[in-house]
Amino acid sequence: MLNYVDTQLTAKTSSVLKQRYAVTYGKCDLFFLINALFRTNFRTFARKKNTHILHDMEYMSQEGYDKLVAELHQLEAVERPKASAAIAEARDKGDLSENSEYDAAKEHQAMVEIKITQLKATIGAAKIIDTSKLNAGTVQILSRVELRNPKNNATMAYTIVSETEANLREGKISVKTPIAQGLLGRKMGETVDIKVPQGTIQLEILNISFEE
Repeated sequence: MLNYVDTQLTAKTSSVLKQRYAVTYGKCDLFFLINALFRTNFRTFARKKNTHILHDMEYMSQEGYDKLVAELHQLEAVERPKASAAIAEARDKGDLSENSEYDAAKEHQAMVEIKITQLKATIGAAKIIDTSKLNAGTVQILSRVELRNPKNNATMAYTIVSETEANLREGKISVKTPIAQGLLGRKMGETVDIKVPQGTIQLEILNISFEE
C-alpha cells in the first residue's frame, strides 16, 4: 500500500539518483535511497500541484479514523524506537559492509518511515462522515447494503467504506470496487447489473441502512 510512493519512483529518477549517490558514497543503502527518492519527487509534486497533500480527500467513519490514528501512534511511539535500537545493536557487531543484520534493520526502518509518512498523509486528507445525517434512501459511502442474487437466490450484505477501511472478512468493501461503484446512488428495490472481472452479475437491493 505504497501508492503515492510507487507512482513517483520512476525508473529514470531512480537511475539518476542511484548513479549520483553511488558515486558519492560508494554503497547506497536502501533507507538513504528511498528518502532521497521521496524527497526529490515530493518537491517536484509540490511545485507542480502547489500543495503539500499527496492524497485526495478520503471519506471515512470515525471508527476508521481512530484506527489510523492509533496505528500511527504505535508506529511512532513503539516501532520507530525499536527500529532505531535494532540498527544500533547491529552496528555494534562490527564491519557494516558484511553485516546482513544491519542491512535488514535499515530496510525495516525504511518501511516503518514510509508507513508513517503514508498514514500522516491519509489522516491529513481524511473527512469524517456523520452517518446520523445521511439519507438511507440511496446507496452511498458507509451504507450497509443487503443484496440478493436473483440467479441463485443467494443473499449477502456489504458495508461500503473507504479504501483504508476495507476488510472483506468484516463485510466491508472499498468504495472503489466494481460492486460498490455499481451500487452507489441506487435505491432499495432496484436490480443492478454490475460488471466484475468474471463478467456481469445482477444484484437486487433489499435494504439500505447505516451502522450506528
